Amino acid sequence: MTLLTTLFPLICYFAYNIVVPQVEKLRPSLSSIMNMQRRRWVANAALRESPFDAILSGNIMQSVSFLASTAVLMVLAVFAVFGQIPALMESLSSLSLDARYSITEVQLHLVVMLAMFVLAFFAFTLSLRQFNHFCIMLGTLDPSIPASEEEIDAITEMNILGARNFNSGIRAYYFSVSTVAWFVSEWATIVACLLTILVLAQREFLSSAHRTAASAAIVAARRQKDAKP
Repeated sequence: MTLLTTLFPLICYFAYNIVVPQVEKLRPSLSSIMNMQRRRWVANAALRESPFDAILSGNIMQSVSFLASTAVLMVLAVFAVFGQIPALMESLSSLSLDARYSITEVQLHLVVMLAMFVLAFFAFTLSLRQFNHFCIMLGTLDPSIPASEEEIDAITEMNILGARNFNSGIRAYYFSVSTVAWFVSEWATIVACLLTILVLAQREFLSSAHRTAASAAIVAARRQKDAKP
């Protein structure tokens, strides 16, 4: 039971990343709706000569870079805890509600926590790299020459890949909170994971941001249809 609850946040993280794309085939998520806006962004950027798009891209990359740096700090923090196992065990003896963990179990759980933050780090750094590629591809657009649909699609896909990995890193942060609940109770880990899944699902498919983005996409589609001769 202890091994299962230790690995449960990691299992939920991978399962969520696998299941959500399948659900998106039945109902568009906030991310899939925003992907349509990303294409509109690239299509409009192909017509502009101002540095506006470079500023937007820079702001996105700064956010991703900040979270990647934070993931590194969390990895170092977990490594530091490995050197304080006796003090941690003493604290857990008064904190834990229904279990007394062995040193091996605590060390294994710290490895799981470390894995969560390492996954977040790799997701954010990959996202940062892909957004960097996106900026380069966006910079190659020449406003004096109409961009082809294939070129716009390719640049948009690079932006989507960056956003997808950014979301993966954010999800790793969310599920890492569940690993902290394990120190209180094994059942607390399960409850925290399930609550995390519900929160993420609500934000992706049922939130006010989802409704707003869907409305904006519909309005944009109507405007584009009306603009056609």
